[in-house]
Amino acid sequence: NMLWTAVNERDGLGDELVPDYITSVKQGAFYGWPFSYYGQNEDPRMKGKNPELVKKAIAPDVPVGSHTASLGLAFYKATKFPAKYQGGAFIGQHGSWNRSALTGYKVAFVPFKNGKPTGKPEDFLTGFIANAEKGEVYGRPVGVTLTPDGALLVADDVSGIVWRVAAK
Repeated sequence: NMLWTAVNERDGLGDELVPDYITSVKQGAFYGWPFSYYGQNEDPRMKGKNPELVKKAIAPDVPVGSHTASLGLAFYKATKFPAKYQGGAFIGQHGSWNRSALTGYKVAFVPFKNGKPTGKPEDFLTGFIANAEKGEVYGRPVGVTLTPDGALLVADDVSGIVWRVAAK
């Protein structure tokens, strides 16, 4: 078994930098903070402050979009959803607050096989953005977990609703 985490990366480098990510947690590994991001990409605000540590920084496993505020993470071990979801990761994306265009505000899914990611994030549960131009949202998914009967629960801390997504 491997420990996985969702990471919210740094702000202040523009709309498209730096991608949030999910990654396996490797003992003794250095993921860059605060000197570099996404491996050995040196943060210009920290330029030259610790080059030896930057050389040791490893890249995370799966980028999930810049400023998506990916917070919740749950692996699907049940069998009620279609086979493509077996073993994959659901990610609660709370959504951006500091971009020119909204991003996140959904539950994303990353397919896995044998404990390893096999594809890019894809939309699973959307519809939380009411009016992108005005920055209006219906909700912000945050926590995700699974029920014993194989349903996905999604906590939304704007509407105060816990959404239940189940296969028919």
